[in-house]
Amino acid sequence: MNPVLLTTLFSIVLAEKSPRLKFTVQEPARFHFMKPENYMTVYHQQGSDVLYVGGQAVIYMITFTHKGVQDTLIKLVADEGAKETCLARSVPLQLECDNFITVIEKVNDTFVVCGTNAGSPKCWLLVNKTVLTDLPDNGQRTSASDISPSFPSQRSVSLSADGSLYSALSAVAKHPGSIRRTYSSNKLLKTESKWLLNPQFAGAAVIPATQKYNEEIYFFFSEINKTASLDEERYRARIGRICMSDEGGIKTVLPDSWTTFMKARVMCGTASTPQQYNNIRRAFVLASQHRTGVMYGLFSNVWDTTVVCAYSIEEIDQAFGKSKLKGHTGPLTGHRPGMCAPKNNTTALNPKTLGVIKDHPEIEEVIWPVGGAPLDLPTDDHFTHVVADTVLAVNEEHYSVIYLGTEQGKVLKVLHTNEEAFIISQYSLFHNEGPIINMAIDSQKGHLYVGTAMEIQRLQLADCSRYGDSCRECILSRDPYCGWDLAKKKCLAIPANYNITTGGFIQGLDQSNASVCGDTAAAQKTHSTVPKEVQVAKDGPVLLPCPVHSYHATYVWEKDNCVKRYPCTITGSSCVLASTPELPLKEGVFRCMAMESGLKKEVVSYRLVINAGTLPTSPASTLGLSLLLAVGSLWLL
Repeated sequence: MNPVLLTTLFSIVLAEKSPRLKFTVQEPARFHFMKPENYMTVYHQQGSDVLYVGGQAVIYMITFTHKGVQDTLIKLVADEGAKETCLARSVPLQLECDNFITVIEKVNDTFVVCGTNAGSPKCWLLVNKTVLTDLPDNGQRTSASDISPSFPSQRSVSLSADGSLYSALSAVAKHPGSIRRTYSSNKLLKTESKWLLNPQFAGAAVIPATQKYNEEIYFFFSEINKTASLDEERYRARIGRICMSDEGGIKTVLPDSWTTFMKARVMCGTASTPQQYNNIRRAFVLASQHRTGVMYGLFSNVWDTTVVCAYSIEEIDQAFGKSKLKGHTGPLTGHRPGMCAPKNNTTALNPKTLGVIKDHPEIEEVIWPVGGAPLDLPTDDHFTHVVADTVLAVNEEHYSVIYLGTEQGKVLKVLHTNEEAFIISQYSLFHNEGPIINMAIDSQKGHLYVGTAMEIQRLQLADCSRYGDSCRECILSRDPYCGWDLAKKKCLAIPANYNITTGGFIQGLDQSNASVCGDTAAAQKTHSTVPKEVQVAKDGPVLLPCPVHSYHATYVWEKDNCVKRYPCTITGSSCVLASTPELPLKEGVFRCMAMESGLKKEVVSYRLVINAGTLPTSPASTLGLSLLLAVGSLWLL
């Protein structure tokens, strides 16, 4: 096969799973920690410019403005007695003998804040933004150890909903793991110990409903199978579900426990292959009141490869409502065990009904991902976090955009449609490269907050100006936040109050097609370049760089009006044309051409002049050649 054609085909295959664009963000809207915060808890309220970050013995109240970042520090040191007891233990947890903030949640009008307190959890109320008071009993027995883990390495999930705080603590040592309502004017409830098998929690989300009593909370976790043999998976991913209206059982059955807890097995992989990803690390839900939406789960396998699976909320809801209960053989008559019910519903509180859910909380039906497989994303990127947003496009359709944090401190922005996962762009955000520890998304104000152990950065969701100044570049970005403004001739964010009947914006989201921009021939003509003259000595090195904008385009070098073509291999952010013994470069005009979605664009051109004698010593020519050689050498490393 022709080597140029082979290189082109290989590049196309790689491009399908790579970010189309890559950006390095230099904006000043970032906050630097004075010390590494390897354990981080984040709270952000929609529409606010304030981000609360819980770290080691401190809460950072960070305010982002157009001019920069302001911060207020609220110190929360561990009790001396608890610290001394922790340090005296002969365990490898002495590095965790401090007060790591694990919970920051707004319940009604006040913040509930909890920390590990050197192995003896403690909680406070944060009032007037900076004043801390002890957490009151609120008429019920509330234990800080039910809300906060004892050590930051014990994974936990907190969720505030409808004036109540829900807490999920992962299993560790003698703690079996639990899901509880821990701070509320409603009855405090918990899971039965036999319902959860060494759970490791990954997230939680409210599933709204048109009827208040039907509102639910989903908890996402992996159960550890300690008795697994060598050829068995150590983890099993689960979705657990409780009704927010649950007030517990009766005196004889489940008096202080959930009466609506159910769980289901979640699979992430292809049903026809044994390759499955059974450890769920993170989860994020986009849901509506009509029980529709999508859950994105970040999973890993035994080799620690990470993938993302998407699940239909509607299908999950139907499974919980209709599936048989595992291990239960009798008929399910009357009120279905585990289903939500209005307050004081006597049928739901029937002892027989409660007994069924007490002994058989797991459904038989297995939850499989949309499309029957993980999203087609690069597996060499180790994902650490996931958040998502729903965007209303100009065609009045809703599109999902996923943001994925990586181990290398980068963020991938992904458009998820029914047909594919298209990686819009990759952002390099941080001066100090490190894993993304936490993320928060503000759909109302249009911001993404991203944190590593050293920095917090804020990014615009509608980052339209980066895509370029042409209609073609704007449309090919396939970013649902952005569109080409026909009147202003710019790539701009779609206004919140956009009216499709008045028009004005165009997009192309379902496929990479810039034909909506009009005359392609005219577009190509406007991108022709004037060749830059480069003089080199005979038999001297030749390195001609071509800057890469789109990594989904294919690049080739053309010489003297396509008489001969040369391959262009992408290395870093450039395609470099280099002279080799097999492919010597002779005098002439070399043009770097980018081809994408049927359109051809000239990126840069050079007129190569071979000087048989000594190179000219004029500052301009010497500097130009030196820069080309130096930059080209860097790109080839």
